[in-house]
Amino acid sequence: MSSNFHTHTKYCDGINSAEEMVLSAIEKGFDALGFSGHGFTPHDKSYCMTETEKYLSEINTLKEKYKDKIEIYAGVEEDITHILNRSDYDYILGSSHYFLINGKYFPVDDTPETFKMCFELLGEDPYRMAHLYYSSFCDYILKRKPDIVGHFDLITKFDEKHFPIFFGDKKYEEIAENYLTKALESDCIFEVNTGAISRGYRTTPYPHEKLLYVIKKNGGKVMINSDSHATNTLDFHFAETRKFLRDIGFTYVYTISKGEFVKDMM
Repeated sequence: MSSNFHTHTKYCDGINSAEEMVLSAIEKGFDALGFSGHGFTPHDKSYCMTETEKYLSEINTLKEKYKDKIEIYAGVEEDITHILNRSDYDYILGSSHYFLINGKYFPVDDTPETFKMCFELLGEDPYRMAHLYYSSFCDYILKRKPDIVGHFDLITKFDEKHFPIFFGDKKYEEIAENYLTKALESDCIFEVNTGAISRGYRTTPYPHEKLLYVIKKNGGKVMINSDSHATNTLDFHFAETRKFLRDIGFTYVYTISKGEFVKDMM
């Protein structure tokens, strides 16, 4: 099956309209498309949805309009800093986008310069930064149990090409693996996210390969998502990612079909 459940539109920080994304998905032969607009975050309104009711109304209209061609789902990307009404959405994709430092929120994935500033505010201590990020995210995952966990190691977004402090560091790897192992107790589905590849920040998806081995070892669930903000990236790097996962040992990923999370054999 071909599908994507991490999709953004003009309702938040995406480029295209919801209908343009649907038409592109149909053209690409998708079986299902899930929208995951950024949930409202009162401490940062620069990127999130401010017209949630309108968003849900339009997605539900598109569900009916294109029901003979594709399954459409009205999800949301909920940030751990602001919990939403779960019953409003077909699914919750839970993500962590901020560091909370001295009572102020700083974006994790905005720019390399902002990330560097956070690093300096945290005493240029990569392990303190990792603990700060993963501890709050892990706590959210275990308590909230979102349907899907978004880009688990987002703090490594700039590591490969801009600000290398994590990859290859054994102590960091141990911290990340320990938190991931704990988070896997939630039985949530962890997305394998190709978004940073399409935007030129990474050459491999989130989570890092070593963390994917941890998920496989612990019997965790995965699904492939593109974190798409435009029509041309809806299935970005999907074929390569399927091979990547097969090489690790995964034999299936998860998708949504007829309103249920189901296995999609690879």
